[in-house]
This record gives sequence, structure tokens and C-alpha cells, in this order.
Amino acid sequence: MTAGQDRRAGAGRTYEIRHRTSYAYEHEVTSSYGRAYLLPRDTAEQHCRSSRITAKPETDVLAERIDFYGNRTAYLELRAPHRELVVESRSVVEVAREPVDLEVLGNRGWDHPGRPTVTSTTGWQDLDLLLPSPLVPLTDRLRRYAAGIFTPGRPLAEAIPALANRIHTNFSYTPGSTHVASTLDDLLNRGEGVCQDFAHLAVACLRSAGLPARYVSGYLETAPPAGRPKLQGVDASHAWASVRLPELGWVDIDPTNDRLIDSRYVVTAWGRDYADVPPLKGIIFSTSTSSTLSVAVDVRPLP
Repeated sequence: MTAGQDRRAGAGRTYEIRHRTSYAYEHEVTSSYGRAYLLPRDTAEQHCRSSRITAKPETDVLAERIDFYGNRTAYLELRAPHRELVVESRSVVEVAREPVDLEVLGNRGWDHPGRPTVTSTTGWQDLDLLLPSPLVPLTDRLRRYAAGIFTPGRPLAEAIPALANRIHTNFSYTPGSTHVASTLDDLLNRGEGVCQDFAHLAVACLRSAGLPARYVSGYLETAPPAGRPKLQGVDASHAWASVRLPELGWVDIDPTNDRLIDSRYVVTAWGRDYADVPPLKGIIFSTSTSSTLSVAVDVRPLP
């Protein structure tokens, strides 16, 4: 998703978020089992004031838990036959995120002594986010791409925004150009993709440089073209990358829009890559060989 016009990017704000996913099946589904990552999490910069998930038909089981990464995730189970499934989440979230000042890092190089490395004493959180993951392989091709940004001794304060800028400049944002099974090689070959692809590439580059990085899913407030009203249901989920830096902790960068994130961004979940935190996934029991998916998202600022 692209951000559109800037509006009070550094100010705190409150959002009402509605995310509606509809599946229409060719034949009857006898039962359905799913897991959703649609409930915004609380962080130091974000508070989820209220949230809930509903489904039609009504679920036989709807249970929330906290996963391995501290994300809120819901399990949905439907045992009644159905030809259509609608899952909707509604949340109200307060966000107050101050802009990150990378200058605090001074001239510290990205390859500074003491940065996390994969050793027998590496903590599990760093280790998990330094190693390759199913959708973020650390291939020679990706290491070469990263090496063009993370040159020897380059200051972190310069390399991190340069990474977002290079991905933003090198690739075209083209909805529909990739899908959930697309690879980073597909992105590099085609030169176009969507926010999930750009986030994966950023994570791959950061891990190639030995920096712990995670994939973040959430939402971004957008603005309509000047003079035109904002339409309902035209927003979308968004994705970006987060890197752990000395003294600053986790710093989130959005290569799709070439910026560090601010209070226009709402965090839902994070993990190694998209496969850890898709908005909705699951299995169905049916003779259907095809289905139709539609998604409508609204991110509405509240007074």
C-alpha cells in the first residue's frame, strides 16, 4: 500500500479499523478451520482500545491466544455446512509514535564489533531473526543485492534509510503482480511487486548484513487524491520491516513508501516473514476446486 498525502505524520492519533474477508465457494464446505492475525497488538507506542472478530456463519469455536512472538491470534472453527464465509474484525487503536532519530547512532558502522551474530550463545530472539526463514532465504543473489547497500564501514544511520530508498527506487509497486507463493527471485526478475515483497527483500538484506530483522504486518492510514472523498473499503493491509539497532532498539522502515514509520501506521503482528502472520489462513473440507476471495479494509481516523 502506498501512503498518499502526508497529514500530521508525527502526531498521535486514534483509528477505527475494519477488515472484512469474504470467501465464496463453488460447492458446499462441510467444515472450516482457520487462524486469524487481525487483532492489533499493544506496544510501547500503540494501545488497542477495543477489538473483536465475528464470522458468518457463526463459529462453533472462536478463541484468542498469544503466539510465539507475542501476537494476538484467533482460532475459528465452523462445523456447519456453508457456501460462503465472512470474517470481519473491528478495532479501535491509539497510536503515538515519535519519529526515530537515527543520528543517535553517530558514525557507528553497520558492521560494528559487538553486533549480534549466529553463535552458540546467541539469544533465541536474535537467532530466530538472523537466520533464513521460509519466505526469506539468504541466497548469494540476495547477499549481492544487500552488499550494494551495506558497504564496509558504512554508518548505520546512512545504510538503513538507503535500504528503504533503494528498494523503493528499484521496484515498481504493482498490485496483482505477485501472489502469496511468489519468491524474492520473482521480485528481482520482474522488478515489480507489492508491500509484502518489498518487506521480505528488506528483511533479507538486513539479515544478510547480520542485523536481526522481522516482518511486520498492519495497516497504514491513506489519503484520497486532493479534492476527492475517501471511499469505504478501499484501504488494504500493509507490511514493512523492522530491524534491531544498538541504543535504539527496534526501528521500523517502510520500503514501499521510502520512510521510517510514524503514527499513521498500526501494527497488527510480526514474525520471521508473511507465513508467520497472514491476516487469515486455514483449511476447509469440500469438493470445491475453486473459490472467490474479496477483502475490504477501512482505516478511519477518529477525532
